[in-house]
Amino acid sequence: QVQLVESGGGLVQAGGSLRLSCVVSGSIWSLNAIGWHRQAPGKERELVAEIRGITSYGDPVKGRFTIYRDNAKNTVDLQMNSLKSEDTAVYYCFVRGRITWNSPISDYWGQGTQVTVSS
Repeated sequence: QVQLVESGGGLVQAGGSLRLSCVVSGSIWSLNAIGWHRQAPGKERELVAEIRGITSYGDPVKGRFTIYRDNAKNTVDLQMNSLKSEDTAVYYCFVRGRITWNSPISDYWGQGTQVTVSS
């Protein structure tokens, strides 16, 4: 079974930085995408950053956030700089892929980590 565990969230002042980390365990036969989404209370979940052939970022975080993947350690990190109050949300790590050669392509999500940015 695929498991994803996020860490690194917390409370930070506007203009500060945080680095989130996600550890992926379990077997993934074929990986299609890996990255981060976020969801604020009462709002839709939105893309933050992903590696899907190429690296892409959601418009609100471009130039401020950077995604890093370490295949050897099975981790994907999100470096967040120049944080704003609008970045306050629960951040979720995700992967998309097949766990076996004949399994369907599925999405797998972590439990989320809270990021709160104070003004």
